[in-house]
Amino acid sequence: MHIVFIEPRFPANQKHFIRALAEVGATISAIGEGSKGSLDDELKSWLSHYEQVKNVCDEQAVLQAVRGIQRHVHVDRLEATVEAHIMPTAHVREAAGIPGTSVRTAFLCRDKPAMKEVLRQGGVPCAESAGVSSTAEVREFVERVGYPVILKPRDGAGAAGAIRVDSDAELEGAMRGLGVPSGRSVAIEEFIEGHEGFFDTLTLSGEVVHEFATHYYPNVLEAMRTRWISPQFLVTNRLESAPGYDEVRAMGRKVNSLLGIETTATHMEWFSGPRGLKFSEIGCRPPGVRAWDLYNVANDMDLYREWAMLIAKGRKSQYASRRLAAGIIALRPERDGHISGYEGLDAVRRSFGAHLIDWHAPPVGTPTQPVSAGYMANAWIRLKHENYDSLRQMLDSVGQTVRVLAR
Repeated sequence: MHIVFIEPRFPANQKHFIRALAEVGATISAIGEGSKGSLDDELKSWLSHYEQVKNVCDEQAVLQAVRGIQRHVHVDRLEATVEAHIMPTAHVREAAGIPGTSVRTAFLCRDKPAMKEVLRQGGVPCAESAGVSSTAEVREFVERVGYPVILKPRDGAGAAGAIRVDSDAELEGAMRGLGVPSGRSVAIEEFIEGHEGFFDTLTLSGEVVHEFATHYYPNVLEAMRTRWISPQFLVTNRLESAPGYDEVRAMGRKVNSLLGIETTATHMEWFSGPRGLKFSEIGCRPPGVRAWDLYNVANDMDLYREWAMLIAKGRKSQYASRRLAAGIIALRPERDGHISGYEGLDAVRRSFGAHLIDWHAPPVGTPTQPVSAGYMANAWIRLKHENYDSLRQMLDSVGQTVRVLAR
């Protein structure tokens, strides 16, 4: 099996996909933006061929590179795992006659209004939403649905670029910020009250073969905009044993089916609240923030290798143990500037040393990153425990104990 992989160098965990493909015996070519000389020795040893392009989102450049490879050897699969690469790779895949995620599926997993229209027609409960490209269309939606609403780019990932709007005054600023008065098409949605989580799968020929459910505390929109919060997400080990998850699992399977998911990883966001379980959005790729690291620890697995087995061998080879719950807590600097020190880290290590997976504490003097940069932008700690509720208490304790000082 010969696999062409898009961009093996960045982000850093891309290397694990290459490593896993090599371990299962695939022949691997790669296309990336760096020079061949920029590849480390391990990547060079795993790759049979490498092509450099200026931009891996330039479909014509990537198609030319793929066709150059095809002139010498048959290509069985063309794979990408980064959100921004999914759509252009699907176009190249279709033009080059390579099986895999279709352009339709990639588009529906990228364009929020089109995605939700297909899912609503298929009976999946979603927030009211629309694609809008004028201030009149925005105001008509607000008049019909009411505040609060969410405005965001049609192809945004997660909470990136999303703005919660609670009033007419806020609406004007949000529309200007997103370019609506200039005719830019954006997504608008009703705000859904409830707890937020995500549901991730690995699929083989459309069938879910692995699944994982994870919870946010607090919800992402609040977490990415509030400095004093130390946000967490936790993967549960009670997917088959606790009430409520059957509905999440059924929704995930239905979403995958309606969108034509083939052999790939998926990442689906959901809300559960007073109005029941609601679908939020899905990406046709693995989750970000190194969530697979947590899944691997919690389930005694190597999901990179399992992904490679599904892609290259067409079969499942591992089983999730559900032995542990695992989670991450992001630790924000008290202000923007430079890291000046930490308080409470030693106490956390003494209290929870047996449950530590790993942690990151940027050295003193490191420039801080903004809150909106995400869960792993500054300091973070990852923990594990056999009991999900105990893990939540431990992460809460970390958030109350550790201070990231800055000046």
